[in-house]
Amino acid sequence: MVALPSPSGPAYALRAGPYTAAVRAVGASLQHLRWEGRDLVLPFADDEVRPLYRGAILAPWPNRVGGGQWTWQGQPQQLALTEPDRGHALHGLVAWSEWSPTSVDEAAVTLATTVWPQPGFPFCLHLEVEWALDAAEGLTCRLVAVNAGSGPAPYGCSIHPYLVAPGGTLDDWRLELHAGRELLVGDDLLPTELTEPPPAHDFRGGKTLAGSAVDNAYIDVAFDDRGEATATVVDQAGAGTRITFTDGTPWVQVCTSDWPGPSHRAAVAIEPMTCPPDALRSGTDLVVLEPGAQHQTWWRLEAVG
Repeated sequence: MVALPSPSGPAYALRAGPYTAAVRAVGASLQHLRWEGRDLVLPFADDEVRPLYRGAILAPWPNRVGGGQWTWQGQPQQLALTEPDRGHALHGLVAWSEWSPTSVDEAAVTLATTVWPQPGFPFCLHLEVEWALDAAEGLTCRLVAVNAGSGPAPYGCSIHPYLVAPGGTLDDWRLELHAGRELLVGDDLLPTELTEPPPAHDFRGGKTLAGSAVDNAYIDVAFDDRGEATATVVDQAGAGTRITFTDGTPWVQVCTSDWPGPSHRAAVAIEPMTCPPDALRSGTDLVVLEPGAQHQTWWRLEAVG
């Protein structure tokens, strides 16, 4: 009898000092991250199909493409609709692909995949991601994309971790994100306008999440002189998780997981993105890679408290 593989692909266990993590080959997804045994992100089980996009790499675009329809150099494109209830193409093309290992050691794994030309996205991109643990700094994700095709290719990316705090529930937790404008969306979750965030969605200086239901992108983040910024989720005792990102990912999607089921308001997705939702259609902050050119960015997750 042939043994059935795990539904989320091979696992890569990482360890450094007080940190442990596991990465799965499907989507190069972060399955869990722990500090001294405490979860920093919402995990999923070894025998579980990864729930939604939990911990996955999002490329060659993050978030939605409305109707899956967009235009490149005058040519209409139609992507497969991977969010059928809303009729959109969601979170790129690699979240359900198996990524192959190119380097594995005790504290780091590097995985690679290729986006081949296909209907709706006629470009060839080679992607490589490294998940690396450090005993002091936590878990760093470094993503490199190379245009392996013969013409220019559009590109955007993000990651999809769901941050948690150890005490209480999401309504007890405090989110801090210094961002000056929020991208409003319609019922279909497509962008409508940029505006000053209303009080329930304004996390500058920190705010408890009770009464806040958010699934929006933010811009005008306060980056420091190194070009870095953070978002932090903590409980009432000040313990939780921080994500650090660079000005190369100036857009940040925040989602408080407001949907039916066991993961309802169980964690806060914080997704620093190179571009906003629907960027293939709008062109806003869309990266264009010339043949042979590459794009690099990184994110870091660490314990707080």
